[in-house]
Amino acid sequence: QVQLVESGGGLVQAGGSLRLSCAASGRTFSRDAMGWFRQAPGKEREFVAAITWSSGNTRYKTSVKGRFTISRDNAKNTVYLQMNSLKPEDTAVYYCAAGRTVYSPYDYWGQGTQVTVSS
Repeated sequence: QVQLVESGGGLVQAGGSLRLSCAASGRTFSRDAMGWFRQAPGKEREFVAAITWSSGNTRYKTSVKGRFTISRDNAKNTVYLQMNSLKPEDTAVYYCAAGRTVYSPYDYWGQGTQVTVSS
């Protein structure tokens, strides 16, 4: 089992920044990839970014490239999502997830943290 706890969400104006954190515990060695997903009201959950614990290999949704940066601190078992130049369309509940690779299905999920970007 892998437990994931997100934090760092909030309300920010368009153009502002937020940093989300995801603290992982349990059998973290069983899942090399950590991803961020988001779900806006009335929409399906979508992939945002992912990173591997082992090599730091990353993957991003095209629309967030250059604005969002995913990173990890292996010593703290924590993954971060730095979000800059936020837009109202980035408003969503953001979820952290653990999977075997950055492309594989993710099978452990956090509870989510709300990000609201006002115009």
